Amino acid sequence: MGGNGPLVITAGEPAGIGPDLCLSLAHETLPRPVVVVSDPELLRSRALQTASNTRITEIDINAVAEATAADGELLVLPVCFPAAVVAGSLEPANAPALLDGLKLAVDGCVDGTFAGLVTAPIQKSVINDAGIPFSGHTEFLAELTGTALPVMMLVAGDMRVALASTHLPLRDVPDFITTERLRNVLLVLAQDLQAKFGIADPEIIVCGLNPHAGEGGHLGNEDADIIAPAIRETAARGVRVRGPLPADTAFTPAAGSRDAVLAMYHDQGLPVLKYAGFGNATNVTLGLPIVRTSVDHGTALDLAGTGRADNGSLIEAVHLAAQMARA
Repeated sequence: MGGNGPLVITAGEPAGIGPDLCLSLAHETLPRPVVVVSDPELLRSRALQTASNTRITEIDINAVAEATAADGELLVLPVCFPAAVVAGSLEPANAPALLDGLKLAVDGCVDGTFAGLVTAPIQKSVINDAGIPFSGHTEFLAELTGTALPVMMLVAGDMRVALASTHLPLRDVPDFITTERLRNVLLVLAQDLQAKFGIADPEIIVCGLNPHAGEGGHLGNEDADIIAPAIRETAARGVRVRGPLPADTAFTPAAGSRDAVLAMYHDQGLPVLKYAGFGNATNVTLGLPIVRTSVDHGTALDLAGTGRADNGSLIEAVHLAAQMARA
């Protein structure tokens, strides 16, 4: 994990804003060199379309360690798309090449060529339309690296919110959350706060599932019967963890200090974080043997090729990946 090499950035869905955002990196002051995995001709075409004066330089994977980019230059590890790319128009025929590029980037992180991975957004629907079962970056990266339990966390400034469940229908969440799963998620969270964020003795707050954390059983038993035992088991392993706290107060100063909050489901924790830092938040996958960050937004097909895409979240993802690689 980590290392002295550059960061690798996958440009994401070719018809989306990922290529536009990657082009902008050539004109930013970054904490570590970057190499982009994408189709060089797509990037050149998108540079003309968006009036970006970025020079595209193709490099070989074996030359990554020595490669340096001048101002306005973007180093690209080529993965070519078989079908023409039109900004804003999804093309399933390009999905296999997109995933090949992601595999190339992950392999480079695993073998130490790259210090970490930053991913631009992908369009899950077009990959599935290509006949490739695909539930998301997180699950795909976990499969590639043999990770049993990846944990999704979003970061905005000093606010960190991890999720016990991710993209599930709300009616499925209570059955998905078990004491064993929560304990394991908490252990991954604590371990990576130490290993990847350099926090020696992290403190974690755990949200309850139900309003008022169950109100003593009057509003549900999951908080007392499932969440509380997971907290006790995790604390017995030396982790500083508190809860379950009512989610409506877990993010307030009254809840006390914390290095991260564990929310039970997607829309319990992420609205708070995105309100605090939308456009400048970063998605992090914990539990992987590599550093991986990503943007906090989607492919924005309507903005692709317009030159109006905001690169704030990608810049934050690059900075956080560099910080994690150092840790």
